[in-house]
Amino acid sequence: MPRTSPTSRTKPARKPRKPRKPGATRARSELRAAGITGRQPTTIPLVWLSTVIGFFLLAPAWISTETFFTCFRRVAVHQQFWLSEECWFFLLGTVLWLIAFFGLPRPLVIYVFGHELTHALWVWMMGGRVSDFRVSRNGGHIVSDKHNFLIALAPYFFPLYSIAVIAAYGAGSLFTNMEPYHRLLYALIGVTWAFHLSFTLWMIPKGQTDLTYYGTFFSLVIIYLMNLGVLTLLLVIASPRVSWRGLGLEWLRHAHAFAQWVILMARAARMALGKG
Repeated sequence: MPRTSPTSRTKPARKPRKPRKPGATRARSELRAAGITGRQPTTIPLVWLSTVIGFFLLAPAWISTETFFTCFRRVAVHQQFWLSEECWFFLLGTVLWLIAFFGLPRPLVIYVFGHELTHALWVWMMGGRVSDFRVSRNGGHIVSDKHNFLIALAPYFFPLYSIAVIAAYGAGSLFTNMEPYHRLLYALIGVTWAFHLSFTLWMIPKGQTDLTYYGTFFSLVIIYLMNLGVLTLLLVIASPRVSWRGLGLEWLRHAHAFAQWVILMARAARMALGKG
């Protein structure tokens, strides 16, 4: 296990400062001399705002979690998903990677490269430009002209290597029959997904600036929701009996049950306060 862990950050490109107009500066000086001062607008710190948003995202996170595990339990138990080749080869790949992660030197350069490349891809997808890209065993960073919470958190929920495996399999199927390699596909997805998840869990407690910039609580809620979405996508791909329509109906059912629970709790709290 290395003594140092890689650090990563996205740096927005600096914009040149505009020169101040002498007339505007002189006018402000005259106002201050006359005792007239402008009131500074009230601003809310970004971390406070993102924390409030993260709190309101807890309800969708709970509902989505219940929906995922309900569908997964139904597929695993009633439809014997555990006995399918897809499940066994995915689990095989996961176990092999976990053995390598805890028993062998960790491929930090491969992780850092994928981490920074994911930042760069999301910058490009959002119409930005990357002017610097650096990777080393001790960390890396990119410099871009665009920055938001999705770009900052993308490496923690966007399994780049798993998507690359699926894309390679899909591209190969355009030229040849890839069906004989479907077991290898699920094994590689297991390896790369476990790679993504293990490094994500390993890096989160290490004070990444990607997480603290928009608030750690908000960032963790977003990371959880997005990873749950990726797991849901994998479940739909692996099990033909799970459809997006069925997931949507299941989500609405759990959302209704959650709303009923909130109403009951609110009534109970009102009654308790009334008696007090």
